Amino acid sequence: MSRPSTGGRPSTSGPRSGVDPADREKEILEGPKKIIHTYPLLRHSDMPEEMKSETMELVVTACEKHSNNNENAAKMIKEELDRKYGPSWHVVVGEGFGFEISHESKNMLYMFCGGNLGICVWKCS
Repeated sequence: MSRPSTGGRPSTSGPRSGVDPADREKEILEGPKKIIHTYPLLRHSDMPEEMKSETMELVVTACEKHSNNNENAAKMIKEELDRKYGPSWHVVVGEGFGFEISHESKNMLYMFCGGNLGICVWKCS
């Protein structure tokens, strides 16, 4: 029995051409690969540009310095922001959290650092 002609087009049924079956099996067994970024990823900010870049730099420094202790990283960020921009700053550093906050206008930043470490900083009066 012969297969019907596809008019010169490659067949869409059967194994994918150019893919080694062993690689395909490995891909299926391992599942989807997680892409972890190591650069800071800004999700939202209403800060002025200079304040935003200084705060992001501070956050990255604190998270690198206190990579094993999120509480110490948050404390370092809060103390520096309080000193530089006046009280009352609030900082959350961690994974898998959500938030709904009220903050002073132009005083909020939410970012990720080192993959899935979320950092939210905001100022309240």
